[in-house]
Amino acid sequence: MNRLSHASLEQAAQWYVQLHDEHVADHERQRWQAWLAQSAEHQEAWRYVERVGQRFAPLQGENEAHAVSHTLRTSPRASISRRQSLKGLLILAATGLSGWAAWRGTSLPGTFERLSADLSTGTGETRETMLADGSRIWLNALSALNVRFDDTQRRLQLRAGEVLIDTAKDPGRAFLVDTVHGRMRALGTRFSVRHDYQQTVLNVFEGAVEVRNHNDQIEVVHAGRQLAFNAEQLHATAPANPSREAWRQGLLLADNLPLGELIEELSRYRPGHLHCDPAVARLPVMGSFPLKDTDQALRLLEAALPIRVDKTLSWWVNVGPRG
Repeated sequence: MNRLSHASLEQAAQWYVQLHDEHVADHERQRWQAWLAQSAEHQEAWRYVERVGQRFAPLQGENEAHAVSHTLRTSPRASISRRQSLKGLLILAATGLSGWAAWRGTSLPGTFERLSADLSTGTGETRETMLADGSRIWLNALSALNVRFDDTQRRLQLRAGEVLIDTAKDPGRAFLVDTVHGRMRALGTRFSVRHDYQQTVLNVFEGAVEVRNHNDQIEVVHAGRQLAFNAEQLHATAPANPSREAWRQGLLLADNLPLGELIEELSRYRPGHLHCDPAVARLPVMGSFPLKDTDQALRLLEAALPIRVDKTLSWWVNVGPRG
């Protein structure tokens, strides 16, 4: 992806839209073939966009496909509608690996992590589990977790996503949570761990948790505090984020949360593509939003902020500036 120019990806996505119009003319197919033959970069860009399109195809019904085709042909803005109709494809192609995050369920966590983990969740799915020692855990959407208990320790390996943990007492065995960035040891506690490839974020709601990263830096985080860390560095602690516990109740809490971050969180609960335009991504959001009804959450946002929610298809949504 990093080798491909934005122009090539944009052209490939535009061709994808045109060739999927049921009334595409032969001369347009010939022009596409000529474009494809111009360079290896064009061919690679086309293969990428085609792969993305194939992932969307199972969600698009025949009636919906015909409606989109009709809109492309009859829109008063037909001169630009082909370029804009699958705007998300351009965004997806242009942002590389972050674009794949828009296809929730096959990207974050990756298919391998979810299929090979002891416990996992898909898009919009949460899961509560009672462990063998009596501890309770809740997996957030798009998460993957391994459980390794033996006579000396209780260890969880969070491979992707987020887990909320309420530990049971067992003085003879430590309760550990590992990510790629380090290890956390519970000191009789309730806490959440959120992991992505850049960092791990710990929120402690009761008790305390000892953190040791791979650089052997250690810090004890007490109730009411949050710590973000990676393999090399422990960042400064901050107040615990109540939203990292509220998702278990199906709520997304926002306290001056940037709109882009809120939309990214909602996208974990909505199949398909949900994107926030950078022009409005920094708008601060306050309030409580339902995670299990993302359409309602989007309506609330649209009513409260100077934004517009555009639905090209039921599974392809862009949030941008109003007007």
